[in-house]
Amino acid sequence: MIVRTNRPGSRMGQPRTWIVSGLMLMVSLFSLGQQNTPSSQPVASRSNAKQYDDRGSVGRDVPVSREEEYIVGEGDLLRINVWKEPEVSQNVAVRPDGNITLPLVNEIRVSGLSPKQIQQLVTEKLTSVLTNPQVTVTVVEVRSKMVYITGEVGKPGAYPVIAPMNVLQLIARAGGLNEFANRKEIYVLRAGNQQIRLRFNYKEVVKGRNPEQNIILQSGDTVVVP
Repeated sequence: MIVRTNRPGSRMGQPRTWIVSGLMLMVSLFSLGQQNTPSSQPVASRSNAKQYDDRGSVGRDVPVSREEEYIVGEGDLLRINVWKEPEVSQNVAVRPDGNITLPLVNEIRVSGLSPKQIQQLVTEKLTSVLTNPQVTVTVVEVRSKMVYITGEVGKPGAYPVIAPMNVLQLIARAGGLNEFANRKEIYVLRAGNQQIRLRFNYKEVVKGRNPEQNIILQSGDTVVVP
């Protein structure tokens, strides 16, 4: 019996070698493709990452600026309410000396304080005579901070200043300018050691020119519309 062997260089061994080499090449190409395939998870861009960092970690909210609290002054009318204590709850006006008078606590100085601070102060005063007093303080009427407007406007008169207000806003609150108002010659009279006169050209301001004329009004200012 004759046994055939595949000698080196024999043609009979070549097909099997090619098949094995081809399979190895396919495996190598498949592995390489897996390494270069992008991950299915989205990758944040630099801009997105920066936005996240600006917000802060763990989804913290961006702080929102709050408006300044109203500061009580002489003449303001306050409502002091004490829960289940009707004899103490009442409307009180701040006297020229900056004080108010309440039953059980007598004199309390409130001028220069916010309603929240007055609430804390009244609560502390009542704690010595009441058990766990629940106090709320609200401003019923602003009388200490007033600005005035006169002349060719819809509703001339005195207006309370609860929040910062500029000349344009006061004119709007006063019903706007009348048909014959001189829009170029409006001015603000500001009292002090010496009364000063501040020019306000309505036509320029509403067109965005000279916006510095649209000043924040101070208590006691008078806007004159000729």
